[in-house]
Amino acid sequence: MPEPVRDPEPGTGPLPLFEQTVRPEWIDYNGHMSEAFYVLVFGHATDEMMNAVGLGPAYRERSGCSLYTVEAHVRYLDEVAEGTPLTVRTRVLGVDGKKLRFAHEMSAGDRTVATSELFALHVGTAGSTPFPPEVRDRLAGLVEEPPAWAGRAIAPVPAPA
Repeated sequence: MPEPVRDPEPGTGPLPLFEQTVRPEWIDYNGHMSEAFYVLVFGHATDEMMNAVGLGPAYRERSGCSLYTVEAHVRYLDEVAEGTPLTVRTRVLGVDGKKLRFAHEMSAGDRTVATSELFALHVGTAGSTPFPPEVRDRLAGLVEEPPAWAGRAIAPVPAPA
């Protein structure tokens, strides 16, 4: 019989940083990391956050629940070359019964190269469902003030005259 999936114990301190190095297959025709792979790295950082708060693979398998991204806003701020070590800091910006707002900030050394702000919903097989109390409490304990760049919208482009 296969060993059951177990999640690491949810932490009590700040969320861990996520680290990844830019792979050769992520480089586009301009010689920089392609936009899709910024989102991939942010997705892996989201997985790490989920593990840290008690929403990891064992939780998903046991409950049939997970986070579903409803909205995301990505800002691409600087180019990243193959082999560049990346670090992603995740911040919880708000949580209620079944909603979560959080943000990722991707850095290469001392440069911020991209950000992503996300709105997610805790969802099960029957639709949206409240977080388990211990997960909601853990997330609530992590809430920070939003960084200055959060909460922006895409600027309108004037219509042709």
